[in-house]
Amino acid sequence: MIAPQSWIALLRVVVGLWFLKAVWTKLVVGHLWGIVPYPAVSERFLAFHPKRVAEFAAGNPVGWYKDFLEVTVLPHSGMFATLQAYGEVAVGVGLVLGLLTGLAGLVGLFLSLNFGLATQWMSFGQQGFHVLLVTSMVIFFFARAGRAWGLDGWILSSRGGRERHWLRLVL
Repeated sequence: MIAPQSWIALLRVVVGLWFLKAVWTKLVVGHLWGIVPYPAVSERFLAFHPKRVAEFAAGNPVGWYKDFLEVTVLPHSGMFATLQAYGEVAVGVGLVLGLLTGLAGLVGLFLSLNFGLATQWMSFGQQGFHVLLVTSMVIFFFARAGRAWGLDGWILSSRGGRERHWLRLVL
């Protein structure tokens, strides 16, 4: 195979763009103190989230996960909607830029596992899609996918091999 890291980097960027596409309608521009713009979770997504979670819980055959959705997520759906939206942004930006790719891969793995557990009973297509997302996140983490075509590689090369051990863990 020619340049396997480049092919993994291409996959990383495409998956990152998919995460950014998924969050596109979940965010709006809010203004702190009426002046400073920041990405805020849209009222539309905050209203939609509990309905979708209830749908995922209603027929979910995984008892402990169904209980988690009904007992923990639904009563706090605003917080979980916010965490989901910001998590998707962090994963998307991290994967597209190849920045803190190990961390982005771990957050993406957590999100993908939860998406898969919530929807795996719905259709074969849902199962396959989430298995591919989970597998991709594991590969991005262990292959250190941000070192090719990414800012992680640039950061490491600019340090001339003097990076600290903790830095190699997240890049």
